[in-house]
Amino acid sequence: MLNYFLKRLLDMIPTLLIVLVVVFMFVHLLPGDPARLMAGREADAAVIAMVRQDLGLDRPLYAQFWRFFTHVLHGDLGTSMASKRPVTNEIAIRFLPTLWLTLTSMVWAVIFGMSIGMISAIWRNRWPDRLGMTLAVSGLSFPSFALGMLLMQVFSVELGWLPTVGAESWRHYILPSITLGAAVAAVMARFTRASFADVLQEDYMRTARAKGVREFLVITKHGLRNALIPVVTMMGLQFGFLLGGSIVVEKVFNWPGLGRLLVDAVEMRDYPVIQGLVLLFSLEFIIINLLVDVLYAAINPSIRYR
Repeated sequence: MLNYFLKRLLDMIPTLLIVLVVVFMFVHLLPGDPARLMAGREADAAVIAMVRQDLGLDRPLYAQFWRFFTHVLHGDLGTSMASKRPVTNEIAIRFLPTLWLTLTSMVWAVIFGMSIGMISAIWRNRWPDRLGMTLAVSGLSFPSFALGMLLMQVFSVELGWLPTVGAESWRHYILPSITLGAAVAAVMARFTRASFADVLQEDYMRTARAKGVREFLVITKHGLRNALIPVVTMMGLQFGFLLGGSIVVEKVFNWPGLGRLLVDAVEMRDYPVIQGLVLLFSLEFIIINLLVDVLYAAINPSIRYR
């Protein structure tokens, strides 16, 4: 296991190098001139040229990339063009609100999604299954921004029960977490149903029932553990999706997180912030995939890594 873990860590290095190149090229292909945006609409060509020189955008592209690459190796993601503060500080301020929102969304999405999937698999092709899959398809089909605005209209505007913007208390997390986690719960429900339905047909499940084991223990002890491996894979991918894909939800609810920071950075063509955020999201996906692979051994000790 240790050798496998170390090998995967080493495999991350070329992946991150590729991500660095792709992120840098993608950002510099965005339309618009950051120097003109920073200088203002009324600035003349001389002022824009001075701003471009101050930002380092007058250098050749390869020189800009080498500077970006060497700074990243030292843990420096650069300085924001808009706020003039280090990008690491900008990310650190916004990271915790996004992390807590993601964790809240993931917890309820996993609980409800797996519950609906298990119930649908046990009562397959009957009314609980049809109801559960209808809810799952609805969760996948409804756009997150539309769901967010609908929830705000009902629970904030009409009923006045919940706040719409901010992250000051637990009540602020309810509507954004429901909006963000709805699609994940739907995916988890469909994936759990498919995995659990296959496990229920296995011989060891029939053997356990033949031995007189209670149905609850057959489902939870024998069935759930064996059905969890593909579900854990999907869970890890969905968690990475939530961390990096909360942009629309954070914009709708004016959430002070990384998603809104990325939108603001794109609007201002703030290259260092965009590069830092995309690099962070990529690193999160790589680490989550590694942790998911390691969790396989905890779920099923029969798995061996070579």
